[in-house]
Amino acid sequence: MGVEFVRTAPLRLVFVAEAAAPPEAVFKALADVEGWPRWYRQVATARSTEDGAGREIRLRGGVRFAETVMAADPGERYAYRVDETNVPGLRALLEEWRLVPSVSGTGSLVRYTFAVDAVAPVRGALWLLRPGLRRAFRDAVRALDGLRSA
Repeated sequence: MGVEFVRTAPLRLVFVAEAAAPPEAVFKALADVEGWPRWYRQVATARSTEDGAGREIRLRGGVRFAETVMAADPGERYAYRVDETNVPGLRALLEEWRLVPSVSGTGSLVRYTFAVDAVAPVRGALWLLRPGLRRAFRDAVRALDGLRSA
């Protein structure tokens, strides 16, 4: 699966939020894999693998992912796909973070796409969980702003 899966996945959840930090600063936080637990509270541990080409992510609650970084375009886009997980029924998952300058010119518009192929019950569960996923995304973007001012 390539990065184009973000446009062709059977289930695509897209969330948008504005960050006070500029695109370059948001990208820097995204690319700092080990730093994710500081601003994305659902991430328990994160580590970079394969000289930055991969990631190992463990969420609170025990979900695990081994991932490949598919795109790392400074100030513009960060995307990764799941290669292995302990979530049964998940066939494919790609997450993409797109960054553009906000209308104000000082911050960023952050567009997050969660692109999934899974068995029908998993797709249904993810659809039902979208309000929680949206809240987690918005909380993460707010936390990134907190890091910027710290």
